[in-house]
Amino acid sequence: MAEDYVLELEHIRKEYPGVVALKDVTLQLRRGEILGLIGENGAGKSTLIKCCSGAVIPTSGKIRVKKDKDGEVREFSRMTPQLASENGIAIIYQEFNNVGELSAAENMFLGRPILKKNGIVIDRKAMEEEAAKAFEQLNIKINPRTLVKNLSVGYQQMVEIAKAIQQNAQVLIMDEPSAPLTTNEVESMFKVVELLKSRGVSIIYISHRLEEIFRLSDRIEVIRDGEYVDTLITDKDPATIPHQVDDLIKLMVGREMTQKYPPRKPCVRDEVVLELQNVTGNGDENISFKVHAGEVLGLGGLVGAGRTEIAQVIFGSRPKESGKIIFMGKEINPKSPRAAIDHGIALLPEDRKRHGALLTNSIKNNISMPIYERISKMSVIDSKTERTTAEKYREDIQIKCPSIHQLVKNLSGGNQQKVILGKWLAANSKLIIFDEPTRGIDVGAKYEIYKLINDLVEAGVAVLMISSEMEELIGMSDRIIVLAEGKMMGELQKDEFNADTIMTYASGVIPESKKEAV
Repeated sequence: MAEDYVLELEHIRKEYPGVVALKDVTLQLRRGEILGLIGENGAGKSTLIKCCSGAVIPTSGKIRVKKDKDGEVREFSRMTPQLASENGIAIIYQEFNNVGELSAAENMFLGRPILKKNGIVIDRKAMEEEAAKAFEQLNIKINPRTLVKNLSVGYQQMVEIAKAIQQNAQVLIMDEPSAPLTTNEVESMFKVVELLKSRGVSIIYISHRLEEIFRLSDRIEVIRDGEYVDTLITDKDPATIPHQVDDLIKLMVGREMTQKYPPRKPCVRDEVVLELQNVTGNGDENISFKVHAGEVLGLGGLVGAGRTEIAQVIFGSRPKESGKIIFMGKEINPKSPRAAIDHGIALLPEDRKRHGALLTNSIKNNISMPIYERISKMSVIDSKTERTTAEKYREDIQIKCPSIHQLVKNLSGGNQQKVILGKWLAANSKLIIFDEPTRGIDVGAKYEIYKLINDLVEAGVAVLMISSEMEELIGMSDRIIVLAEGKMMGELQKDEFNADTIMTYASGVIPESKKEAV
């Protein structure tokens, strides 16, 4: 371990059943530097930092830490949360660990309160004084007594940072820290990050926003498909940044499109099934696009881009603030998923286990759920119709199971996804929104899902497909809309599909070739 390194990850590998999340990743962090860590969604960034915190145990590899400037190097094959804390490593996740009903000071000392001399009673005054000192060091104005739930998101994040500094963290890992923040809050956060760097704290900064990476980082490490790709020294000369952006994008997406997709005959029709006109809501602003019958419209973008958010507005699970939703030629305003389902809109959510299916219910019950009213007489379910409907879709979409009475929780991920699709087919949906349709699904099952999507559009159904996998987005879409930070950045026709262009749009940048058309 070089003298100026405070953290070194060497040949980190992490295997899950059937999946290699990290293949061979090496990372070296110098004292008092900001190292940008970038890669596509699913590249392995989150798994890597969880290896540092002890939330994930590496299958192999070494973690070396030098806590003090001239201290000894400690080597670990695995971390635990306690070891990470003892060795000065702290992580600020996208989802904060704050407790809203407690004060800022209480959150800072959560799990390790300052006690009075008797060793029993919590010394709240002492905690408030220590919290005030930490906030003062970071030049932020937070009353230690304020309940965290009453703080802005930006200040909630500052409480997390102050907690890390109060615990003498020498390595601070920040995972998409700007994603939930407003523009002003981002600027405040940047000042704190730069202040920490000036005081010798080493920072790993993860972000999809390349302009942030260039502003803050000294070096940039790229990982792709769970493997280390390259580390670049950041050149902050504005004249060279466009070329550096191009180089980084090529490193992030520069691989052959190896995923195979079933052939699909041209089937896009003139009929517009869904049209959004300047729709604002759920964090998105002025979103406008059309989806035709027989079309797969791909929705691309990075974490926090607003893709799932616009799907939730269309499906009625989040309110629309303004704009128009036109469905089958008529303006609608679904205020609930039930209302959207009645119109003929369906959603296969990103988290199918929590939001897509009732895991402890049978296949039969899940498929029948949206149509109980239709198959009931005098509030009594027609069990024969329920059974024949479930059997039909079990056969049509080839759900692999011993019987329709099988509990959904006992099915594979691919078959769970088929069950969710089966219920929307039973509901005669005209528009089906797929949010990450093949996440957590093996390669063989992916092909089957792609084939089902093809069958849908060939039958005239409109499909809106959200995907973070570049190959999938390009391989399955007829057109692609790209979002960044809740705004539409661009639209690409089939003959314009290009991974570099999509990634540039997704990073909030309009490619040079497209600027004339804007």
